[in-house]
Amino acid sequence: MHDNPDHHSTGRTRAATNRLVQGIRKRRRAAIGLLLRGACYGLGTGAVSVATYWLQSRM
Repeated sequence: MHDNPDHHSTGRTRAATNRLVQGIRKRRRAAIGLLLRGACYGLGTGAVSVATYWLQSRM
């Protein structure tokens, strides 16, 4: 066995790696959701702006 107290067992290292990967996946999903939300807000704002400009030019 190892006499080094700082040595991690394979199971603990694997569990830490799995937690890290799951955290990255959660953040990636959140980032994609925020990107989609921002794109939708931008498209909506653009559509309202174009409609307002069109209405003002017709009057």
